[in-house]
Amino acid sequence: STGMVGKAVLLECIDDARVKEVLLINWNPLAISHPKVKEIIHKDFMDFTSIQDQLIGYDLCCHCMGVSSAGMNEDQYAEFTFTITKQLATTLHEINPDMVFNYVSGTGTDSTEKGKTMWARVKGRTENMILKMGFKDAYMFRPGVIIPERGIVSRTKLYNLFYIIARPFFPLLKKMKSVTTTTNIGKAMINSYYNSQQLKFLEGKDINDLAERK
Repeated sequence: STGMVGKAVLLECIDDARVKEVLLINWNPLAISHPKVKEIIHKDFMDFTSIQDQLIGYDLCCHCMGVSSAGMNEDQYAEFTFTITKQLATTLHEINPDMVFNYVSGTGTDSTEKGKTMWARVKGRTENMILKMGFKDAYMFRPGVIIPERGIVSRTKLYNLFYIIARPFFPLLKKMKSVTTTTNIGKAMINSYYNSQQLKFLEGKDINDLAERK
């Protein structure tokens, strides 16, 4: 919940009356105080068994953690992207297979796992692993351009530079069906729990559509 998408989901969960409780799992504290919100500071994302008992009883997981592949080889990127996700998903599935699991991927992800683009292969392998895990339901969020709202900023300097330059064009960008917003991603994450659907790979337009459902 310390990144741009994670913060967006958190804000929408706080505002949505259907959400009764939110559990954050972070490396570093977010320093937020709200009656709905609990936080676990967990330093070893390769092993969630030590906090497993605190994860029982939740209906929806919004896995929003992600890192840039810049400067990483495939093994390094896979450790942060595939391995951590597998450890979390495996732990959650063991204690609550009826959970809905949402994963933030990205447009251009390679479901064949055989393409030339490294990050797309790793993301595709991660998506496929989640979908085969056996959760009650699972959705792969594949946003492209995301417009930040509600004061949210990206932790990636390059993205922030883009947003500063593109800000005057935000109203025009929002009219494009392929473009989504942090608000819509948060709303769509929540609505996925209440609106089971066959489409499991959600691009920008699909995210916006799901955000409108109740």
